[in-house]
Amino acid sequence: MIAKTRERTLKLARDTLTIEASALQTMRDRLEGPNADALVLAVELLHACKGRIVVSGIGKSGHIARKIAATFASTGSPAFFVHPAEASHGDLGMVTRDDVFVALSNSGETDELLTIVPIVKRTGAKFIALTGAPRSSLAQLADAHLDTSVEKEACPLNLAPTSSTTAALAMGDALAVALLDARGFQAEDFQRSHPGGRLGRKQLMHVRSVMRSFEETPKINLDTTLQAALLEMTAKRMGMVVALDPNNHVAGIFTDGDLRRLLEKTTNLEGLTLKAAIASAPHTIPPELLAEEAIEMMEKHRINHLVVTDAAGTLLGALNLHDLFAAKVI
Repeated sequence: MIAKTRERTLKLARDTLTIEASALQTMRDRLEGPNADALVLAVELLHACKGRIVVSGIGKSGHIARKIAATFASTGSPAFFVHPAEASHGDLGMVTRDDVFVALSNSGETDELLTIVPIVKRTGAKFIALTGAPRSSLAQLADAHLDTSVEKEACPLNLAPTSSTTAALAMGDALAVALLDARGFQAEDFQRSHPGGRLGRKQLMHVRSVMRSFEETPKINLDTTLQAALLEMTAKRMGMVVALDPNNHVAGIFTDGDLRRLLEKTTNLEGLTLKAAIASAPHTIPPELLAEEAIEMMEKHRINHLVVTDAAGTLLGALNLHDLFAAKVI
């Protein structure tokens, strides 16, 4: 890319971000004034909704509406997207008097929405409009209207929806965040609605689900030779071996890192007992804790292994960083 083209590309990118950031700041400032009561009312209507939140829009506004509906749904408020053209051909039957209908239209004069909104209101459903035109038809019909107008689009031609769609998306996020707080939505609730993703696995999966069993864990008597301990470590392929007392209580841990450090001091390991070679204090974790807490412990102590024990210190199993990767928790 020649220098002139590169500089123009960077300038347009910076200008786009500057224009859109300015649009968001302007919209934020409106919440200190005319849009404040409207936003509070909108959140109250959404919070009082006994049915579902139905979000609609067409074109680029439709894409933003889909995302807003998904955000509502993932944060504890049942919601779905309906296409306004499909709604006028039968899908409007999905909207009931217990629902809240949220429409997005930059102009506020979208024909497809103006066709169905009066019918929606006649069902008894509440109506919230996000438009860039406070005096538009949709704004006048709304129980709560949120002004998402922008001074100009980031498009150099001032034509392609850019700043306006960013503003609508941000206002949707603002509604969703305020609503989840009003509902008392917690991290645990978010995790339950995301069980299939990495976040859900990490924060819902317990140590017991990913740990290696007692049989799979490298372990040996504390008073045995280091040579025997190394054979056990190699056989179980975990990079460490747990030292046990006669009651299967964890008495220590010997890792491959300990072995390297030991070899820096001496290469004569003959006759050395495991008890004499142990340099690492074991970090233990109970099986009922979350995998997320295991990850935090590993990061805090900069270790790759955790020994799983019960309250009495009896060995139950072990957890390795690779086990967490294999379970797709990390």
